[in-house]
Amino acid sequence: MSESNTSIYGGQAVIEGVMFGGRNVNVTAVRRKNDEIQYFEVPAPMKKRWYQPLKKIPFVRGVIGILESSARGSQHLNFSMEAYAEDSEDDDSKAEAEKTSTAKPEKKEGWSLAMVFGVAVAGVISFIVGKVVFTAVPAIVEEFLFGGKFNNIVVHNLLEGAIKIGFLLTYLYLLSLTPMIKRLFQYHGAEHKVITAYENGVELTVANVQKFTRLHYRCGSSFIIFSVLVGVIVYSFFTWDTLWERVYIRLLLLPVVLGVSYEVLRFTNSLREVPVLRYLGYPGLWLQLLTTKEPTDDQVAVSIASFNRMRELEKEINAPRPAGQAV
Repeated sequence: MSESNTSIYGGQAVIEGVMFGGRNVNVTAVRRKNDEIQYFEVPAPMKKRWYQPLKKIPFVRGVIGILESSARGSQHLNFSMEAYAEDSEDDDSKAEAEKTSTAKPEKKEGWSLAMVFGVAVAGVISFIVGKVVFTAVPAIVEEFLFGGKFNNIVVHNLLEGAIKIGFLLTYLYLLSLTPMIKRLFQYHGAEHKVITAYENGVELTVANVQKFTRLHYRCGSSFIIFSVLVGVIVYSFFTWDTLWERVYIRLLLLPVVLGVSYEVLRFTNSLREVPVLRYLGYPGLWLQLLTTKEPTDDQVAVSIASFNRMRELEKEINAPRPAGQAV
């Protein structure tokens, strides 16, 4: 593709692959043990869902979009889990056969089924449970450490935000050190590279895509850091008398924080080409240094395959049909 592209697409790294979502279809491509690329294609519902009008309302659309994305992503994550599990079962069968032979069994590498299952479950429940824990625990810790030190609410909120960021960075850093999560983060980087290459209007070849950065303004990682910063501001408008009052106020305000954070993310993305103002999005890009890794050529090839298949299906769906042809 040589022309500049303005369509906005989103994606997600899955186990040994990448998912890309279009307006009408979502496609995941995963690389199997035999090097075959397998696809999982899910058309968007033809009938508009009851919450569609809410996606046009600022500050509300962010919460709806996040919930919808989480549900969609878990479906594709489960597909990739099942594909990997099948390959792992084949490896187990081979290993069992080797045990009964005189040959020395080879050391098995990769993710165990328990690890795969854990990642899949995390994909389903991480948004709800993770946001609650990530909201409540830093508030409790800050209250325990500094609750009686001073009465300035803004300072308490700043300290709470610092603790939250500290927890987040430590957690992501430790995760990034494990081989299994590093591969997931590499596919995350491959997803970003493909989207950026497409937005720059270049032909999607492995060589071309690898030239681009693995960081992207619209990444969910950026959303996480913005939600922390926005939370510091929003929470400063509310007072509390007890620890539990402090915690439940934050939980009640969670949809507000998420909605505002989404709008901030959209705003910073719209300014990424404006000198000086582009730096507003840098905190999110810095966090992506942990949540993405440089992908291999094979991983980029999978990401390109997923994106091209999604685009191909989108064109087929949108193509004009001859008069009288059934839909």
